[in-house]
Amino acid sequence: MVNMVVKKNTFERILVIKLRHFGDVLLITPLLTTLQQHAPNAKIDVLLYSGTEKILSKYKTLHHVWTIDRQLKHAGIKAQILGEWALFQSLKKQNYSLILNLSDQWRSAFYCRFLKPELSIGFHYAKRDNALWCSCYDHLVPVSNHVKQHTVINNLSILNPLKLSKIITQVSMSYGSDDIFYVEKILHERSLSDYILIHPFARWHFKTWQASCFSKLINYLTAQKEKIVITGGPEKTEQDYVLNVIEDCSQKEDIVNLVGLLSFSQLAVLIERAQIFIGVDSVAMHMAAALKTPSVVLFGPSNLKQWHPWNAPHTLLWAGDHRELPSPEEVDTSTSDRYLDAIPLEKVIDAVDFWRAQRKER
Repeated sequence: MVNMVVKKNTFERILVIKLRHFGDVLLITPLLTTLQQHAPNAKIDVLLYSGTEKILSKYKTLHHVWTIDRQLKHAGIKAQILGEWALFQSLKKQNYSLILNLSDQWRSAFYCRFLKPELSIGFHYAKRDNALWCSCYDHLVPVSNHVKQHTVINNLSILNPLKLSKIITQVSMSYGSDDIFYVEKILHERSLSDYILIHPFARWHFKTWQASCFSKLINYLTAQKEKIVITGGPEKTEQDYVLNVIEDCSQKEDIVNLVGLLSFSQLAVLIERAQIFIGVDSVAMHMAAALKTPSVVLFGPSNLKQWHPWNAPHTLLWAGDHRELPSPEEVDTSTSDRYLDAIPLEKVIDAVDFWRAQRKER
């Protein structure tokens, strides 16, 4: 591997690869901002899984977003090969001078090798400790400390070979004037000014709290004259879950259900204007942290050091304080075990009341 220090402004075209989920993609924004600060004239592109680009729809630093359509694998081998080849050819035309691969998939390594940038950097994953993986890069950055550090810091560590003078660690959740207008219209129509936002669902069962507990929490808050806004995605499972929560609420008139009605940038405005955010380990939690909204978050067997709310006011309630949990590396994502159910309702109420009291003092 090449041993070199690269001066800022050297690179004209940069590609950052992150093939993961929404929250993972949001947490690469400090890396993108750092690159922009050191190479203000560079065109910075990203390669993501199709759909996840929505979280960066209002992020202005990006020149272009490339996506991989994961549905092609269901369309047959011919369609998959043609789709991959078309994407490769499009990327090849960009003549990237720097490629940063934050992913561990082989396809991303092959892009680093066969797009032939001036410089390519990846991570030296233990499961990829072989000659073929190493041959795809000019530099490989060790990941031995990744389990002990937040994902933001892990992402930024890929810049270590560049020896940049200043690193930006702030996560950016962007929105536009159209998003503000849309949210203000919703708030006006429902006569909402002060409200607590609850985003109760996560894409995996093991990251969710039982619906009845959220119902009881909401009943407590509405009895305290609080207005509640519930948000979530458009999937039927998520909508059904929220309907189960609301069904057992005694003061439904104090609840606004916006599940499935907001884009990420619109949700960002709503979160930023909330008095308190309550949720689980999800992209919405990372958005609340980026927007500095005081939060109460419920966690299960995720690695807390890697995934806790980053540099933001919050109270984290961990199921591991109340029951035995599997290690993050051993979690079966298809399990029906709802680990968060071990977190007592009273602990959540106490945490929310703490931030309610802080609000009154502001």
